[in-house]
Formats: sequence, C-alpha cells, structure tokens
Amino acid sequence: MGETHRAKLLIIGSGAAGLTAAIYAARANLKPHLVSGLQPGGQMTITTDVENYPGFADVIQGPWLMEQMQSQAEKVGTVISNDTIVEADFSARPMRCLGDSGAEYLADAVVVATGAQARWLGLDSEKKFNGRGVSACATCDGFFYRNQEVAVVGGGNTAVEEALYLSNICSKVTLIHRRDQLRAEQIGQQRLFKNPKIDMIWDSVIEEVTGGAGPMDGVEGVTYKNVKTGETSKLPVTGVFVAIGHDPATAPFKGLLDMDGENYILTAPESTKTSVAGVFAAGDCVDKVFRQAVTAAGKGCMAALEAEKYLSE
Repeated sequence: MGETHRAKLLIIGSGAAGLTAAIYAARANLKPHLVSGLQPGGQMTITTDVENYPGFADVIQGPWLMEQMQSQAEKVGTVISNDTIVEADFSARPMRCLGDSGAEYLADAVVVATGAQARWLGLDSEKKFNGRGVSACATCDGFFYRNQEVAVVGGGNTAVEEALYLSNICSKVTLIHRRDQLRAEQIGQQRLFKNPKIDMIWDSVIEEVTGGAGPMDGVEGVTYKNVKTGETSKLPVTGVFVAIGHDPATAPFKGLLDMDGENYILTAPESTKTSVAGVFAAGDCVDKVFRQAVTAAGKGCMAALEAEKYLSE
C-alpha cells in the first residue's frame, strides 16, 4: 500500500483546466493537491505552435505554455504528484481516490479535469507527422494552412464542422469518409455539399500519410484506399485533420458522476457542479463543443471558485 495524502482540495488532471483551478485554489489558501494524470500538461503538450492563447503576440509552443502554468501553480502553493487516478469513492467524507502508484488521496472537495483524447487512425505515419501536418483540431491549427490544400477524415458532425471551418481558410478541402454517406446532421451536410471549396472522397480510408524524410519536414500528401474496389490513390495535401471524435478520460468516475451517452461529465447550468456535492468538473471531460485551452482554463477558474465556496460553507 502506498502513502496517503490529505488535502482540502484534490485536482485530477494537469491540462489548462486543472492547472488554472490549481492556481486559483492555491491563491485562496486551499493548499490544493494536483494529480497530473497519464498525459501531464494535457493535449497542449502535443500542440506545437499556439497563436490563439490570449496574451502572446508571437507564436508560442504548447508544451512551454503548460510548463509555465505548472510553474505558476507550484509557485503559489500547489502540491503536484505524477500519478494517475484509477479509482474513486465519493460516497463518504473525506472523499477518496486511489492512484496507479498505490497512493491514496483524501480530500474534502475534488475538481475533475481529466480532459479528453482525440481518436486517431492508428497509423505509424500519422504519429510521425503529428504536429507537422497532422492535427485533430481545425480551430487550433487551421490558420497555419491558409491558402493550402488539406484533407479532413471522418463522417460525423465534427468532420463536417471542421471541413466547413477550414474552407474559410484553405484553398481546397477534401473530406475522406469510409462509407458512402455521412452520419452528420442534415443541415451540416447541406452546407457542406453546397460549398465549392469542399470535395468528397467516399468509401475510402487513409493508408499512409506521406511527407519529407527530415525531422522538421511536413506532410506532402496521403495515400488512400477505396474499401469497395481495393484501389489505392494519392492526394497531395499539406495538412491532414483527423475528425473521428474524442473520448473523455472519465472511466474512473463512471457510475459515480452523471454522464451523457458519450461519457462526458454532466454539470449544472452555468456551473461546474456535478451530480455529487463537493465534486466539480472542468475542461474537455465536460466540454465536447469548444475544446479550447482558453475555455478549459476559464472553466478551471470557475471550478476553483465554486470549490472554495463549497469548502467555506
């Protein structure tokens, strides 16, 4: 059995939401204990150039931004453990969480900020060019492909929305879908099919992302296969946006907190309060609409303020 940690406030997750919650909670003298999770720094650590985070006129690096947030959280008094919560019990006070290390974390209030992870195609070449032409967020990275040709992969609402968004930036967008019809809402499909800058490739899957051999070289195209004929073709593009959905990292809290059909944590309107008193949730484990660092940070702030109020009462 590992050691036991006791805190007024436990924050689970170290992305923009978790670290912002930690900064606000520490400044309120709550002495928060933050457990970093599987991916310290969250999804921003796999985002290279960041141009849309307020306060920085020049391009900054995602990992650097998260390092700065962590340093700030620690400077104001946050204790950080590099561990992953695998089990939780919110039925008694103090609430109890168990880490993968065997450590036990006890707290009077909890902020869940475990985030979500984009689903990927699972290709080695996709991993190779991640951050150098392969992305899972058009609103984050679309600007870098202004007046260029890009591909979007997927057939649901996310894929259609990403393609429409990119059509305002890129010279041409090709949506590649493995079936012969989209799953997206009809109104989105109608807008998509009317857009002269968007082409469709049906019944096809990407087999390889191609590009330069150098460590800093970017994407130059994709090789795709028609699943009905078996024929392979090449498409020259400089960007590939994978839009096949996200999975919230909420497994340890299933059955404990109310969630929607996709396992995103449900919170009260205009609040971060969950279905359990004293447990708050913020960031991409709640938000499946915007999924931006700045909105996650805002919700992290809200969670800390609501936790402070809960603890004072």
